[in-house]
Amino acid sequence: MKTGTKYLLPAAALAVLVVGAVIRSRGVETTGTAIWMAGLAVTGLPIVLRTGAGILRGQFAADIVASLSILGALVLQYPVAGLVIVLMQSGGEALEEYAAGRASAAVRHLEALAPRLAHRPRAGAIEDIAVDDIAVGDELLVRPGELVPCDGVVLRGDSHVDTASLTGEPVPVRAGPGAKLMSGSSNQEGPLTIRATAPARESQYARIVELVRSAQASKAPIQRVADRYAAWFTPATLALCAVTWLVTRDPARVLSVLVVATPCPLLLAAPVAIIGGVNRAARDGIIVRTGAALERLGTVDYVVLDKTGTLTMGRPSVSGVRAAPGFDAAEVLRRAAAVEQASSHLLGRSIVEAALAGGGPLPAPERVTEAPGRGICGIVEGTPVVVGSRSYVTGDLPGSSAGFAALDGTGGDGGLEASVAVGGAAAAVIAFADQPRPDLTAALGRLRAQGLTNFMVLSGDDQENVTAIARQAGIADARGDLLAADKVAVVRGLVDAGHRVLMVGDGTNDAPALGAATVGVALAEHGGGITAEAADAVLLRDDLGLVPRALDISRRTMRVTRQSIGVGLGLSGAAMVVAAAGGISPAAGALLQEGIDLAVILNALRTAR
Repeated sequence: MKTGTKYLLPAAALAVLVVGAVIRSRGVETTGTAIWMAGLAVTGLPIVLRTGAGILRGQFAADIVASLSILGALVLQYPVAGLVIVLMQSGGEALEEYAAGRASAAVRHLEALAPRLAHRPRAGAIEDIAVDDIAVGDELLVRPGELVPCDGVVLRGDSHVDTASLTGEPVPVRAGPGAKLMSGSSNQEGPLTIRATAPARESQYARIVELVRSAQASKAPIQRVADRYAAWFTPATLALCAVTWLVTRDPARVLSVLVVATPCPLLLAAPVAIIGGVNRAARDGIIVRTGAALERLGTVDYVVLDKTGTLTMGRPSVSGVRAAPGFDAAEVLRRAAAVEQASSHLLGRSIVEAALAGGGPLPAPERVTEAPGRGICGIVEGTPVVVGSRSYVTGDLPGSSAGFAALDGTGGDGGLEASVAVGGAAAAVIAFADQPRPDLTAALGRLRAQGLTNFMVLSGDDQENVTAIARQAGIADARGDLLAADKVAVVRGLVDAGHRVLMVGDGTNDAPALGAATVGVALAEHGGGITAEAADAVLLRDDLGLVPRALDISRRTMRVTRQSIGVGLGLSGAAMVVAAAGGISPAAGALLQEGIDLAVILNALRTAR
């Protein structure tokens, strides 16, 4: 049934009921009844036809009893009972579709972000060409701030390239002659001339687009809660109808049984409760995209986490300062930060933040000169200060090489570092690291308290870094150096092994794995865009503690749903017995069913609190 029809049918059934009642109240009973019968035929036919088509496909769902009730009401001319059934059946379906929310536009969004143009030098000029026209071997110009249009190797130029959205590496990587670049990475500072090694349609970005598409297509749809209960309730209802007919030969009694048995509690309890749960989650900053996703959240038994931006802050910060003899670490940091105030480089901003956190204002630098991507120098309080890569600093001050070599043996781990020279001498080495989130331990503790014991970290970052962060989080299974396809393979392997996988990530390279997981959760503040579109749920606040909160809401929502369905079916079952005994007419049965529905709805609404 089309989306528009789902919302039209309940409105039409209600309108027919009201119009017929108004006409009958004015003494024109025949006309009012005729309107009811015509309205029942028009509004009930789509439900009956769809149910019949489902039966031909071997689908025996909760709709069968409702369709039989509608047909019985038409044949025996009980239009009010039939219209009420149409109203409840189609209204429940409309609620269910509303709870499901909109379909993900992940692939369209990702394709919209893909590079469209490339710059190809030709005959002393630069022509713009469509990325689809790139051929292997073409020389292309990538300007600062642009995405690399295809996989390639750098021929000329020197810059830093941000690959965080593809690999999870939080620090831009150096790109000089001979460096291999992936499509979708972002050029930061200087122009680069690259040679295409693959056409755009076969490059890394295109692979991610295809991975997201295939991951979404392969995710099995969840069976409706109503249909799971209908698997036994529908046969029981039909059996009671058969017994009633064999004993009484009264078609009105059979219709009464069908009317009170119409599984409105099945059709209403789940969507109403799920809508309440979705709204409850939204108030906490958790956007759950579909009702099925909310249901699946509470069933997960395996948690897979990205590293950069998920377990960590997602950007490097100063982790330590190793000062040379005769230099104070805090003072060197202050002078380095003073010069870095004039730079927009990511590591420079981290140095400034670290110095400001130590207290006190920073002095203004003079005569600042920056070599983009390599380092910066200037005068601070009358003293020359040079900060940057080892080659940049020692190239400016050849005599400082021995001093820095000595600092390399004083506790460094070989990670990301910046060298600092003050007054022409080696002063310190500043070390950087992507620090774990401050809320990480508490969030994982809550997940473990909820009964989850299986955890894994997947990252495109270096294996050593991934292992170190995972160890701090108490997670033994850590896998690094992974591309998007590798992450999808691991997640699908877990799903195929029977696990219900919760994947949490924030980067573009996480998007396919989020789509392949049983439930994908994205941190919007870090990733947004394609990552949020591919996920089943999005955390609007940068708070990992919202993950266990989402599980709490899911489990409570489904607990209330099952309770509402159980109570509703119990009351319907009791009413069926009374109807079979002749104690309830079809019209009275329809009204009684509405009372049961009201009780079910009121109980289901508790999930919103």
